[in-house]
This record gives sequence, C-alpha cells and structure tokens, in this order.
Amino acid sequence: MKGIPVLHVEADCIARAWELSLLELHAKGCSVRTEYDKPDDPPSKDATMILTITDPLAEPMIHRDFPGGPLELQEYVMEVCDGIKDHLVRNPNDPSDTRWEYTYHQRLFGYTVPGLRPFDQIETLCQKLARTPHTRRAQAITWKVWEDNDCYDPACMQSIWCRIVEQDGVPVLSMNVRFRSNDAYKAAFMNIFALVQLQQRIAVRIAALSGRPVLVGRYVHMADSYHLYGSYFREFEGRFLGAMQKRSFAQRTLRYADVKDMMEEARPMILEKARTMAGG
Repeated sequence: MKGIPVLHVEADCIARAWELSLLELHAKGCSVRTEYDKPDDPPSKDATMILTITDPLAEPMIHRDFPGGPLELQEYVMEVCDGIKDHLVRNPNDPSDTRWEYTYHQRLFGYTVPGLRPFDQIETLCQKLARTPHTRRAQAITWKVWEDNDCYDPACMQSIWCRIVEQDGVPVLSMNVRFRSNDAYKAAFMNIFALVQLQQRIAVRIAALSGRPVLVGRYVHMADSYHLYGSYFREFEGRFLGAMQKRSFAQRTLRYADVKDMMEEARPMILEKARTMAGG
C-alpha cells in the first residue's frame, strides 16, 4: 500500500477490540515522527484504524491493562457524558486564559458559534432519530474552524454519527465515531468506553422521545492517525505485551458489572474533585 496503512479489527466487546487493535498496530503500523517527540524518542507506530465492536455492552467491557483503573474510568465517563469539567474550558476571547481548549461534552452538548446561542447537538441528534430513525443527518461535530486550525491542542474527536435500523421489529442504534488523532495505548480505551456510555444514553433518550425501546447496536471507532508513541514502547512492550504472554484473556479483563457499583458510588467524590479543580 502506498502511504499510511489502513487497519481493521472486529470483536464482540470493547476489551477484546482494543486489545486486538494494539496488536495489529504494533505489528503492521508504519513508522512516523510526531510533533511531540523528544530528540531521542524513536518514531511512533501509526495507522488509520477502524475498530468494529459488534456488541459494545457485552462483557468483559474493561481491559485491566489500560493506563488507569475503574475510578479514573468513571471520572472520564462523567467528563464526557456529564460535563463535570466544562468549567475548565478557556474563554477564547481572553488571550491570557490558559485553561483547556475544549471538553468533548462542551463541544457536543453546548457547541458555541460567535453571535449565536449554544447548540445541544446530542439532543438535536436524538430528536432527529426519534422522528426519522433512518435519517443520515443525525450527527454531532467538535471542530471549530475559526479556532482549531491555529490552537495548540485542537480536538482529537471530530464527529459522532448515529442511525437506527429495525431488527426483528426492534429499533437498533448504531454509532460511528471519528478521531483525527488517537493515542492508541494511553487514550483510546477510555475514549471508546465513555463514548459507548454516551451511545447507551442516546438510545435511552430516543426511546423516551419515541415511546419505543431502542437497543444499543454496533459501535465503530475510526481514527485517521491511530498511534503508539515511540516514547511508550518500553512500557507498552513490558506491560501490555508481557501480560499477553503471562495471563489469559479472562485475567487481562474485568467485567464492568463487577465494578459498576463501586464506580457509581465514587460519583460524589469525583464531582467534588472536579469542582475544586482550578477554573480560572
């Protein structure tokens, strides 16, 4: 193939799909320098990646070897789905404001355009699908061309697209997510897990609007640049690939159902932590 490889993995659950994607990337990705490399860092492994998860709510949902734990995962879900860190986003009109450029929640649920009211793109998406399940126009975007072309840290996730098809008389919600850039080892698992939680919430909202149950269908995660940084190689090969040799898949994963109560009980603590983070 001329140019960056295009890789595809398909699996039944989040944990297996993420694991397979890393193995495929490590084996078949090309070597590319990045804008974040230090002089002694080796090139990253990079590819365009398409992950298809046929049943994103199937267990085991959690992989033990993502860089974090259940509480960090819960915090990220709340950041994406509940907006607990939206107060950390900088004022684009204040050059001295050095807070975050964005949160995904803010871009999806309160997308701002100069001179216009904020747009709740997820609510609009849900209303479109409740009215016309087969519409091809149910999407939400994050990119702000007037800001993101020049900012230091532009949004990595670019869009969410959803559609409903009837299967055995029941509406099934499929979701596609596109990233321009995705750190395969340090970020992708948490991204996927949180976005599947969002997919589930979208299904619940459409069901409430339409008066019909909506099932969560397949999830597709597309990354233009799915990369493993050279600076992570030693950690990745020792921790992740080492675990592949020493432990079974069951030992490398965790059932969400087994830790969900603990994660939910941590909500007040996580909310307080987010509240006390510097907002300006």
